[in-house]
Amino acid sequence: MGMNNWYVLSIIAVVLMGIQRFLYKVSVEKKCNSARTTFSFMATVTILSSALFFILKQPVANMGYLFLIASVNSGSFVIGTLTHMEALKHLTPSTVYPIIRLNAVIVIVFSIFFFHDQLSLYQGIGIVLAMAVIYILTSRVEDQKPSRGSTRRGLVLVFVSLLSGAIASISSKFAAMHTNKMGFMAVSYFMGTVFSFAIRKNLETAGTSTTHKDAVLIGIMMGIINFAGFYSFLKALSVGPLSIVVSITGMHFVIAVVLSALIYREKLRQADVLGISLTVVSVIFLRL
Repeated sequence: MGMNNWYVLSIIAVVLMGIQRFLYKVSVEKKCNSARTTFSFMATVTILSSALFFILKQPVANMGYLFLIASVNSGSFVIGTLTHMEALKHLTPSTVYPIIRLNAVIVIVFSIFFFHDQLSLYQGIGIVLAMAVIYILTSRVEDQKPSRGSTRRGLVLVFVSLLSGAIASISSKFAAMHTNKMGFMAVSYFMGTVFSFAIRKNLETAGTSTTHKDAVLIGIMMGIINFAGFYSFLKALSVGPLSIVVSITGMHFVIAVVLSALIYREKLRQADVLGISLTVVSVIFLRL
């Protein structure tokens, strides 16, 4: 698989991940129970990947490795999610979100030193622009409540969440290269499903709808989209450089921002327009 294929797969992944992220907003707008939405989403991906794993009958060279890397991936997701939620109790969203999303920097540095990614000058510029996009668009989150609790504790939690997110991306690269992708997704998302069920009380919020049909339907839709998006991400990672693939997919916020503007008529701020513009330039540079 050549350069064009993994680049196209990365673009497909970023679009699908962006649509999935937008569906989180749809869930909120419809006042759905986020616990049920998340559980339905995770369960859908688990069912789809498990079914295809058995239907395709693809061999697994090392089952122990598959479970190990899936456990690392799911475990880092669990820790990252929990510390993210807890950090918001001590720090404002505009502080938490930008820092956590910069986990891509750790992934890029790791990829350059461990996988010896050979980047052109244009690709290097593209990565810098991608990081700028991520920072700009995550900084747009409004502070809905003042910070409370210990700032130091909040920063520690943010750092743990940042590190966990990086580990999740790096473990995905190892899974994409060395084990069965569908089997990896099945095991990792099954663990995620169990986790989302276990913390369902933490995800429940006041004022949510008492009818669960919308939450389940949106969750299923998210699961189908994520299944295709994450598989495209893994396929891109299997042959493409981790530093560039992660830089591209990390800009999925742009899709959510654009869809929110089109569907919910949300006004685009100057920062949003800047982020969208930089995304276009970044994607072009990462292709060179």
